[in-house]
Amino acid sequence: MAIDERAIIEQINRKNKQAFHDLFNDFFNSLVYFSTRYVGRKEVAEDIVQELFAGLWESNREYLSYNGFKTFLYTSVKHMSLDWLKHKKVEERYLSAKGTETDDEMDWKIMEEEIYRALLQAVGELPRRCREIFHLHLQGKKNEEIAASLGLSILTVKTQKKKASRYIRERMGKLYLLLLLLHVIEAA
Repeated sequence: MAIDERAIIEQINRKNKQAFHDLFNDFFNSLVYFSTRYVGRKEVAEDIVQELFAGLWESNREYLSYNGFKTFLYTSVKHMSLDWLKHKKVEERYLSAKGTETDDEMDWKIMEEEIYRALLQAVGELPRRCREIFHLHLQGKKNEEIAASLGLSILTVKTQKKKASRYIRERMGKLYLLLLLLHVIEAA
């Protein structure tokens, strides 16, 4: 289902509560994961993202495009995370490594996070049992382990994994190929 990006931006600019609620739900986990890569602590990352959304709500800033808005979210989280590191006087070596990131590295990280967000969204749309099996699969569990832990046959586990993979591949479209590419790159 395609989203109407222009309508979303108009609603955000008009301070529509439901649009902000939907936006928060869509981006919260991805932004927390993104921030955690900098600050190293999920609780701190969650605070940073919540602070960002509170600031967005209070701000009078208007956004021109959905893609520009997404870039703004990730860039803001990056800067807020780096500010937190500076404030806490984390080791200078760690701070400098995160602070000298090139634009290409930042673009790559944003792309990774968007693909991850699309994967999470597709997995979240799976039927309950199929989703449970696929989550266990993503955690590295073998078919036998999944079957034993859920009280299912191995054939059922294999069938549900195939259904999940097919749905995710169809739902993500070209992003699925990028997800596979990222997996190969990270494994190398």
